Amino acid sequence: MQQGYAAVLCVLAVLGLEAAALGECELTRLLQDKLQYEMRLQYMKHYFPIDYTVQVQYEEVLRPSNITRLRNGTVSEAALRYLWFHVSSQAVLRIREVLPEKHPSWKYTQELCQLFDALGEEYSKYRQTDVETVVADLVKLIHSAGAESRSKAVRPKALLDNCLKVMRMLYGVPC
Repeated sequence: MQQGYAAVLCVLAVLGLEAAALGECELTRLLQDKLQYEMRLQYMKHYFPIDYTVQVQYEEVLRPSNITRLRNGTVSEAALRYLWFHVSSQAVLRIREVLPEKHPSWKYTQELCQLFDALGEEYSKYRQTDVETVVADLVKLIHSAGAESRSKAVRPKALLDNCLKVMRMLYGVPC
């Protein structure tokens, strides 16, 4: 039985997957399960008033086209994942800010926050100096309080739709 585990570890080492990457993959699988279409539809559309929007910073909307443009600008995959984590976790927090505790979507957003907190542990080893300047600047801008002047109204479901699409782009091949 021990030889079986050693063989698996050897294969993983050959593929270049680190233990941290396995943690990321498992957490993103859990996130993907939580972000299933039916759940996003129920919790982020049906439980909200018609045409309800959340005010977010312009930079907090990360679409697949943004990732493609950054990839073409030679931004590393690790930096793109770092950016996705910060944008997506901030989007979930923005949604959660508008919910009263007794709202039917409160528990769902709390579970998403817990998954992002766990993923944050994986990304805690990254420093902004380790990623490309363009990504570090975007992360700083996302977390700055004075950037409210560049806000836009976005539906909660659209924020989570973008989160899932970008996550699939970034984690589809390695995981």
